[in-house]
Amino acid sequence: MRPGQGGVNETIDSRLNLSVNERPERTQIVDLPSSPEQSDSEPENRIEQEEEEEPEQQTAYQRLLSTLGEPSADAQNQEEESSNEEEEEEELLCEVEGSDEAEEGGGEEQEVPGDEEEGVNEKEEVAGDKEFEDKEHESAFSLETNFMERGEQDENAAPLKNSKDLFLDHLNTELTEEDVNKITSGSKSKTQITWPKLGNLLCTNPLERFGPIGPQKDTDLADFHKLLESSWKDLNRSFNPKGPAEEISPLQLELLALMGSYKDLYHPDTCPLKQGPYVRSAYCLHVLNHVLKANSRVLAHNTQLRERKTRAKAGAEPHDEPRDQGLTRPKVLILVPFRGGALQVVHTLISLLETKGKKITVSNKKKFKEEFGEAEDEKPANLRRPDDYHVIFSGNVDDHFRIGVSIVRGNMRLYAPFYSSDIIIASPLGLRTVLGAEGESKRDYDFLSSIELLVLDQTDVFLMQNWEHVLHVMTHMNLQPLDSHGVDFSRVRMWNLNNWARHYRQTLVFSSIQDPQINNILTRHCANYRGQITAKNMPKTGSICQVLAQLPHIFQMFSSDSFMDQDARFQFFVDQVLPQYRDSVMSHTLIYIPSYFDYVRLRNHMKKEEMNFTSICEYSSKSEVSRARHFFQKGEKQFLLFTERFHFYKRYAIKGIKNLIFYGLPAFPHFYSEVCNMLAAGGQGEEASWTCTALYSRYDAHKLAAIAGAQRAGQMLHSNKNVHLFITGAEDKV
Repeated sequence: MRPGQGGVNETIDSRLNLSVNERPERTQIVDLPSSPEQSDSEPENRIEQEEEEEPEQQTAYQRLLSTLGEPSADAQNQEEESSNEEEEEEELLCEVEGSDEAEEGGGEEQEVPGDEEEGVNEKEEVAGDKEFEDKEHESAFSLETNFMERGEQDENAAPLKNSKDLFLDHLNTELTEEDVNKITSGSKSKTQITWPKLGNLLCTNPLERFGPIGPQKDTDLADFHKLLESSWKDLNRSFNPKGPAEEISPLQLELLALMGSYKDLYHPDTCPLKQGPYVRSAYCLHVLNHVLKANSRVLAHNTQLRERKTRAKAGAEPHDEPRDQGLTRPKVLILVPFRGGALQVVHTLISLLETKGKKITVSNKKKFKEEFGEAEDEKPANLRRPDDYHVIFSGNVDDHFRIGVSIVRGNMRLYAPFYSSDIIIASPLGLRTVLGAEGESKRDYDFLSSIELLVLDQTDVFLMQNWEHVLHVMTHMNLQPLDSHGVDFSRVRMWNLNNWARHYRQTLVFSSIQDPQINNILTRHCANYRGQITAKNMPKTGSICQVLAQLPHIFQMFSSDSFMDQDARFQFFVDQVLPQYRDSVMSHTLIYIPSYFDYVRLRNHMKKEEMNFTSICEYSSKSEVSRARHFFQKGEKQFLLFTERFHFYKRYAIKGIKNLIFYGLPAFPHFYSEVCNMLAAGGQGEEASWTCTALYSRYDAHKLAAIAGAQRAGQMLHSNKNVHLFITGAEDKV
């Protein structure tokens, strides 16, 4: 069992409404809530009999919980191919659908009544678990007791004294009270510039003396540490360790130039298929360069101080100690959604440190591979899924982890205690269980007090997990520590002592989509004195062009006062849209709902109105999903409520759809075309009667542009008409 994981996953199990056989007293609780998925025409004993007949399978997720699950089969009338695929898909979901929504049990109707108290107890058990920490190599990787050898000092003296080095320039810049007040006031100058690969860049600067970035041809790369001078151009070597390294790409050069400016960066066009690995290699190089320079500076100053003490005994004049440290040692925090991503980050760091013919020492490497790698028997079957799905869910997809990494003289220690680490790699959930909440007895966030570089990779995936965990981490960044943790205050930088660390922190955000919640991270939780750079590229053609079915698309605009105004959307849907589909003629209607809260609200409304519907969400059990798909396909249920997170984790092809309603536009634009193409999956061939309706407001501009294209989206948002019609699949394409 992975350290500290069992309790959290048991808490997740209860929230996901899964049955745990080792706790028979909870089995009845799972089945208590009345569910629209139940039908009098299909007795429960029949479902139980089907579950007993299927051979028992145990997933990696279930093995971690030390329980045995009983996967259920599809309803009898499902096609055999669909049934076999269901078993594989359900097995995969158990591994990836982890701990997403601790807050989402707070809807109008709870999924599993009475589980809150047990969840708290399980969380306390996790907090009390002892995680493995490497203390054996503490002295070898300590910055306080290590010194730079004479040869190393000569090699690193030049770059450390280089006044043009942006690393030194950034950390040595002294802000005034007036500067800080100007940064916090929110007044910023904005300029736009275009780079060849990154496209349109919006630069915002709170201080005039740190102006916008210049043209790409006039922007130099940062100086690299001695250990990286000969290897940084081979940063793509990890893609093909045994063969020749792939040449560094123009995109990577542009990213390195922007990251080297120490401005915040938001790159929302990081496609996991084409750009993901290259972006990861680029930010890993920047992170490693920052850590090596910072640690070399400390070791060099340790050596100088030792020599001064020797001279002091001979009567030399004392000198002020150099200020080269923060209040705690961790300098870099990298947030990734799954263990597999953490494994790739560490492998990239190792490959950058290993020059040709030179291997580095990596402590606890074997244990790390066992816990963060993927066992052969855990690999899912080859499911028919889009390429982006296989990329996102490749490797170990556990989302509860954290690990400290320390680097001294080019050697690496994994599982370092946080306060002895240079880099912390974690998932938002993994950090959330350590940070705790106000009022909890066991909580710790001091290790985030001096973070100088924050990286959020695959930020769009965090939206499909629990965004509250990300916000919780951001609110605990760069706070004054509650304990000294043995720091030498004479060597702490003044801006750390002044509680201005947040103004010196560089934040790098990488995502495949533009989303207001991600933008909120940079506007509310980032205050870098050097400013921010955001890529602003609007798609010329939207994902609607990928719809193959012959289908009319009706986009209806409603008035809304703010992005968070969900009441306006709900009222418009209930008053204007839903009545058109209540007639029995409009059967087989799937309602796609991006937000779980909206799903709960709409489900409760339809129950109250006694409408004939069924529903599938990320908390639905296997048998509920099977029954819902069966009843909807056969027409026994007129409506199917379908959440975006369920589609993200499963990508089922729902059969039997004739009418499609997007309660909100999908966060991922390709989900729009995927769901629309499901209409042809049923094979019923009634194309003339198919319909598709999508709701949007003026606050959905980015999502609308990604679906309909930038030019059409602009026309739709500024038109006097609130209804727009497009046709796909005909001879004249959209």
